[in-house]
Amino acid sequence: MRRVRMAGGVEVPVLGQGAWNIGDSRAAHEAEIQALRLGLDLGMTLIDTAEMYGNGASERLVGEAIAGRRDEVFLVSKVLPSNASRPGVARSCRESLKRLGTDRLDLYLLHWRGGVALAETIDAFEILRREGLILQWGVSNFDVDDMQEFVGKARPGGCLVNQVLYNLEHRGIEHDLIQYGVEQGVTLMAYSPVGQGGELLRHPALRTVAGRHGVSPAQVALAWTIRQRGIISIPKAATEAHVRENAAAADLALQPDDLAELDRAFPPPESKQPLAML
Repeated sequence: MRRVRMAGGVEVPVLGQGAWNIGDSRAAHEAEIQALRLGLDLGMTLIDTAEMYGNGASERLVGEAIAGRRDEVFLVSKVLPSNASRPGVARSCRESLKRLGTDRLDLYLLHWRGGVALAETIDAFEILRREGLILQWGVSNFDVDDMQEFVGKARPGGCLVNQVLYNLEHRGIEHDLIQYGVEQGVTLMAYSPVGQGGELLRHPALRTVAGRHGVSPAQVALAWTIRQRGIISIPKAATEAHVRENAAAADLALQPDDLAELDRAFPPPESKQPLAML
């Protein structure tokens, strides 16, 4: 699978595995673990989770899935803004590590901006980095103005990633945030790349493009999010069939007529839009 080279030379697959809404069902437990493990086999070695997901249930399931394979994984978790103080970050990180069964995170993100001063959160991240509990840090759900303030308080190159909502239905970041990330060396990670609830995947334009290539609408939606170099996409998959479908999307090359058709159905932004979040 092709890879994205981030600031500092860190390389990760262009498609990772999201772990939102997994770990909550005892009946689905084994299937979800096998899906994550298959994803690793297929090269989707970035796994994204958060302390918020299922109040730690997602992290526990991810920890079980990567047991014995930790060194293969680029492991990402997130701290809630209510825990973003210096002592709160330290406590949350150690609790996440315990649930994940590991001694370090490859990337630790502030889930969204809250009431704690950004400088304090950055200090907390840097302490964890020096202690070796995290290797890199970044943010999630930050728009350009938030990023400018955050990056301005950090050491050069300190903020590695901004994880944001990005799919055909939510293209607002194309107006300015993508370019800002390029200029600052902050990689964008797209969550919910195929939308929520399946409505996006039923759109006639998506189905037409999918039919043209003999693939699924979900594969088109995923391939669209990673059409630009430097963007990582983290779809969720709870079954092995879904994982295989996601992984194959990395090899789908959308053509100019495909992109033009999708642009007509889902127009790119003409002006600044509020940052979309889930």
